[in-house]
Amino acid sequence: MPEATGRQSIFITGAASGMGRETARLFQQQGWFIGAFDLNQAGLEALQAELGADNCLIGQLNVSDKIAYEQAINSFDAATGGLMDILFNNAGIAMRGFFDEIPFEEQMRLVQVNFVGVLNGIHTALPLLKATPNALCFTTSSSSATMGMPLIAVYSATKHAVKGLTEALSNEFRRHDIRVADVLPGLIRTGMPDDTMLAAASDTGAFRVIEAIEVAKVVWEAYQSDTLHWYVPEELAELDKAAGNNPERLRDKLARQL
Repeated sequence: MPEATGRQSIFITGAASGMGRETARLFQQQGWFIGAFDLNQAGLEALQAELGADNCLIGQLNVSDKIAYEQAINSFDAATGGLMDILFNNAGIAMRGFFDEIPFEEQMRLVQVNFVGVLNGIHTALPLLKATPNALCFTTSSSSATMGMPLIAVYSATKHAVKGLTEALSNEFRRHDIRVADVLPGLIRTGMPDDTMLAAASDTGAFRVIEAIEVAKVVWEAYQSDTLHWYVPEELAELDKAAGNNPERLRDKLARQL
């Protein structure tokens, strides 16, 4: 098993592709030890080959399975000597459609992965975070956590839950010297937005297509900061303000677009 051997360490879910993969690359380049976990074993093996077997611990993980999460954290614990500088709860799934046309079981799968998976991660990793000075608990929320978005209602609800949890724990965990923050990405070029969404995106504005590396850079910046919410791109912060100041106006604007 690879070992951190004194290096700072980050545990990343959804690490086989997209934002998680770019974050693993960036942190390894900065000399960190990487824990990369995902359901995609082939993607993990490709990442490990790129980063080097001594720099990266990989493992398959369904984040909605608490027992499997405990096993993953135990392996990371053994590799780092019980330390974790960053927990990056990044794994997530999405699906589009009208609420009343998506099977209930699929909606519950969204909840289990996108929110229960985050709870599993924080609960399980907390002893390592507590043992590490100035640790960071960081989670991928979404621009859809600024205002409930049509056609992704349950996805949007899970990301609102993540945002609220982040805000609450950012105060609670101060007593453990653990910082808590999240990122609210817009339209990121990953496997999640389909080709139709990417093709329809504007070249400018808050919902232009952003490369996944930009989210990875935010994770790096967040470790050096005490900022609570990170927006990618930054213009999304204005959407958050608009939703708080006049939700009816933003609701009606979304209705016209729908």
